[in-house]
Amino acid sequence: MLATYRALSLLLRYPTPNVMDVAPVALTALRAEGLLPAAMVQRLAGLSDDLASSDTYEAQARYVDLFDRTRSLSLHLYEHVHGESRDRGQAMVELLKLYSSHGLELTAKELPDHLPVFLEFLATQPKEVAAALLGQAAHVIEAIRERLKKRNSPYSSAFDALVYLAQEGRDEEALKALLREPDDDPNNLEALDRAWAEEQVTFGPDRVGCPKAAAMLKDIGEKSA
Repeated sequence: MLATYRALSLLLRYPTPNVMDVAPVALTALRAEGLLPAAMVQRLAGLSDDLASSDTYEAQARYVDLFDRTRSLSLHLYEHVHGESRDRGQAMVELLKLYSSHGLELTAKELPDHLPVFLEFLATQPKEVAAALLGQAAHVIEAIRERLKKRNSPYSSAFDALVYLAQEGRDEEALKALLREPDDDPNNLEALDRAWAEEQVTFGPDRVGCPKAAAMLKDIGEKSA
């Protein structure tokens, strides 16, 4: 079990009182496993301390504004790839099959492409496999990181760590395509209405290398069967 991936999953979850209480434990796990440089863990301490000391309602409102109301920061990875098209549904079915083949069963409230859920799955994999799979989403993760940095959000430190872990498979062109897309402002209702009225598929699979990711998931699933 890779404690680093589990710790990052916890830090990126909706900040319930329980998540906020155990944030310091996640930091301890990061230090103990040693997959991340000490300086990076120290930056993550800022996020952990922020969660542990924040008012619950304020932390939850901030999280919702960032990740639920801001489409360009969505933690649902396939939303950045497929939008709301049927391709996203099929991709999630395949991801669910992969999870199930490794004994990970989700609740009805959890979508398989949600980043914290994906990280929980990666925590169960060998280090090389986890890094390779994370690398297939590196362009999405890096785009979110850049947008969080512009907002001076403490959550950007978690994405720094994920970019570091996903050192292989980085797609520079896919990242540029994502960063060319508008960075939503959840308080600009007029702009949001315009964005949702446009074509649903924001990033086509030919632009972000989805066939490669799908093939990799299929290959890993077959090897584990």
